Amino acid sequence: MSKRVFLLLCGLISIGALASEARAQGREVDIDDIVVRGEDVFRLYVESGDSTLRDLMRRAFRTHGHFQLADRAQGADFVFEFTPAGNDGVRLAIKSGSPPQVLHEETVTGRSLRRAALRAGDVAVRRTTGLRGYFAGQLTFIGRETGHREVYTADLLLGNRTQLTNDRSKSVSPRWAPDGRRIVYTGYYNTGFPDIFEINLDTMRRRGLVTFRGTNTGARFSPDGNRMSMVLSGEGTPEVYVGNASGGNAQRLTQTGGSVQSSPTWSPDGRELIFVSDRDGRPQLYRMSVRGDNMRRIPTDISRYCAEPDWNHANPNKIAFTAAVGGRFAIAVYDFSERRSRFVTRGPHDAIEPRWTNDGRHLIYTERSADHEVLAVLDTETGKSTPLSRRGAYGRLSQADFWIE
Repeated sequence: MSKRVFLLLCGLISIGALASEARAQGREVDIDDIVVRGEDVFRLYVESGDSTLRDLMRRAFRTHGHFQLADRAQGADFVFEFTPAGNDGVRLAIKSGSPPQVLHEETVTGRSLRRAALRAGDVAVRRTTGLRGYFAGQLTFIGRETGHREVYTADLLLGNRTQLTNDRSKSVSPRWAPDGRRIVYTGYYNTGFPDIFEINLDTMRRRGLVTFRGTNTGARFSPDGNRMSMVLSGEGTPEVYVGNASGGNAQRLTQTGGSVQSSPTWSPDGRELIFVSDRDGRPQLYRMSVRGDNMRRIPTDISRYCAEPDWNHANPNKIAFTAAVGGRFAIAVYDFSERRSRFVTRGPHDAIEPRWTNDGRHLIYTERSADHEVLAVLDTETGKSTPLSRRGAYGRLSQADFWIE
């Protein structure tokens, strides 16, 4: 680590001071001079001659735990300028110092101006923090705008919302395929019993994948997209199975006989699963190979009720899950390397259904109370939580899954 970066991390010099030092030496500031991959929170000013673009990017950066929005450029650590470049491009300029000096410029394109702007925001995040950006991610989730639980997709800030199902019945747990071209979900469509369906987003056609006797739930693709985990009860009790990507050749992995087996989530390398079981009396998290052997309980030691695990694919040492605490539900993170858990949400409302974004730091989750359900972004390092919609907007939203190219 250079002395300058060390001093910056310690708060003894500012980003503006580094820029001024470079100018005094008669050289251009390289953005690598001031990129810091620590836990600092940068004061950020977002500017654009296009008010819609400015407001969009302010909303995006408001969700990110590494940034605090400033009301003016003076005194900000960074200025990010977003300028439209045609109908599907945005010119990004990253500036710092007083007066602001351009450290980096590039044009980012997308399928629309909005898409290009969110991708440009991801470039700015990567250039200044070293983290992968998540603004250009896509969500699938359950919405009740029609009065029924239907499957939707949208961008991270809930723009370009598309209703995929119109079953007028119950749909739950939509999950992306790794290629972003398919979504699997559990639906009560047609039979009134839970079956697993797939929606092809290229053709918008749906087909039933798993329609065995009993309940068919919890479908989730493996990281390579070739296999699918699920929970089936056709043999009597809910058990974890793994089959091919179309749900065929399903092999039973658990033989617990308990009343709860649910929510299998894949390890990043596709070799293991974490799932929920009440085999020892109460719902807890268990880990096993995809062959069904080497099963053991994860010592979360934080609650008598642990559920809804999600394995962090950017940091395999971490999982997020929902835990009961003090008469409500909160989100916790377990670290395998430290062998300990910690709660990452606070507040009076339930926090449930966590899903990691691609940077391994933020989560999409559902904030729930008696009168509302909204999707929110959580920074697991600082605890900063930002709702993605106002209460009452779009009806109740829940069960989000995240995907990015």
